[in-house]
Amino acid sequence: MAMIVGIRFRESGKTYYFAPAEGMTLRPGDYAVVETAHGVECGEVTIGNREVDDSAVVSPLKPVLRAALPEDVRRMTANKNKEKEALRVCQQKVAERELEMKIVDVECSFDGSKILFYFTAEGRVDFRDLVRDLASVFHTRIELRQIGVRDEAKMLGGLGICGQPFCCSRFLNDFQPVSIKMAKSQGLSLNPTKISGSCGRLMCCLKYEQDAYEDLIRITPRQGSPVNTPDGRGTVVEVSLLTGQLKVRLDKAPDAAPAVFHRDEVTALARENKGGNKPNAKKSSNEKQQQS
Repeated sequence: MAMIVGIRFRESGKTYYFAPAEGMTLRPGDYAVVETAHGVECGEVTIGNREVDDSAVVSPLKPVLRAALPEDVRRMTANKNKEKEALRVCQQKVAERELEMKIVDVECSFDGSKILFYFTAEGRVDFRDLVRDLASVFHTRIELRQIGVRDEAKMLGGLGICGQPFCCSRFLNDFQPVSIKMAKSQGLSLNPTKISGSCGRLMCCLKYEQDAYEDLIRITPRQGSPVNTPDGRGTVVEVSLLTGQLKVRLDKAPDAAPAVFHRDEVTALARENKGGNKPNAKKSSNEKQQQS
């Protein structure tokens, strides 16, 4: 087991694990100064001292240098104000040079040695002149990093069609792959406006219930499949995965309204090919020769 604390550097950013010094106790809401791969940073504690399995951490863990001092918090606040000014200046420079790019967010390093600009663009952008303009204004190292539309939504935040703040800006640390197959298996409309988020990509929440739907599909007879029911044999004409209700047209009363059963009340039957042959029946070698 490894003792860790979880620290986040951006309001909607990912939580990273760090190793607290012996005897150091940090609680959620505290601030701490840590050593990262990009240098010394100050972030908010989101997970207090906790033991986790060694498999959950990437060794070696970077150390927590100290709990944030008042001057560290003041510097972090000053950096936030500097980021707002840098965003305004960069947007102005982009407009002046008529570059096809959108500045999304700005991140200033804790020691002020670097300013990182996040942007979105349809294709490649030559921003070398823009970097020189920004360096002449802020007299520090300038970096520009292109991101995708999902990352943009995560940084900017907003409300989804459910009326709740974006999942990605609240609690999603990593984006999970989402496919149109998930929408189909969940019986949703394939209208892009109804299954896409504000970012224009398929909604992340399609992933949440996919495992449950796959389990239900596995144990539920499909539409068109033959089944045995308490009232006799029939064919499934309609399926409700979540409730488990099946509408079955009984063979003994094909013109009557379909009967309703729960999936636990019916037994699926193997389908037969036309002519009564088994589905996987193989042709003999003589039949193959005659056909050839």
